[in-house]
Order: sequence, then C-alpha cells, then structure tokens
Amino acid sequence: MSLIMANELTNRFNNWMKQDDFFGNLGRSFFDFDNSVNRALKTDVKENDKVYAVQIDVPGIDKKDITIDYRDGVLSVSAKRDSFSDKSDDEGNVIASERSYGRFARQYSLPNVDESGIKAKCDNGVLKLTLPKLAEEKVNGKHIEIE
Repeated sequence: MSLIMANELTNRFNNWMKQDDFFGNLGRSFFDFDNSVNRALKTDVKENDKVYAVQIDVPGIDKKDITIDYRDGVLSVSAKRDSFSDKSDDEGNVIASERSYGRFARQYSLPNVDESGIKAKCDNGVLKLTLPKLAEEKVNGKHIEIE
C-alpha cells in the first residue's frame, strides 16, 4: 500500500474518531503519538572537556515559572504553564485548542560538575545552561587496582 493511501486511511479513521468528543479524546490519546512528545521540554545537550552546554525549549514560559536544581550529578529542570482563559471565538465556540498547560519536568545525568559555576539564562523561549566540569583532580572517587 502506498504511503499516501495509508495516510489517507489514517486521516479518515482519525476524523471519524473525532466526531464524538469521547471518541475524539480516545483517538487523540492512542493515535496522536506526538502529543506526549510536544509536552516534554525538548533539549540539546553538548559536551566538551570543560563544560556541558544545555539548551531547553521553554516557549511561552516565564522564567519565574522555571525551577533548576543540580544535586548528586543530576540536573533537574521543571516548568509550569498556567491554563489559558480564552479558548473560544466571539460566539463561544472552540476553533482549535493545541496549546498545552501544566507542569513539565526533565532530569539529565551530568556528572562531575562544578556546582558553584553553573549559569542559566532564558532568552527568546530558550533556556541556556552552562555547567562547568570539575578539574580531574577534584572529581570524587578513586580508581582501585585489582591485586
């Protein structure tokens, strides 16, 4: 079956499922695989010998609604977006409602970070974090030779 035909069949099935609110919500949760991905804090993590550089998309989220913690080698980022008050047109009908709200959180394992040097900046909907690494001699732990 061609990809175009498969997409058309999927679209017809999804449109049929959306006819009733119950089926529409059921269909969305089972067939809209991107729905869960869209709610996550999409992230890029880069690393070199001296630093981790983390960029997280946080569009429409005020910096006061973002919490950042670093403990035991784990960077934790959470954000919240309050519900939207106006979801309707002039007659009170919902045209589309795609914006999500709620709490979002991610954790990243980034070991050997100099906690005192962590910096964060939020600009144009992108949270940018710089996490400098500890010098090799400051890293806790010990290599143990086998006798």
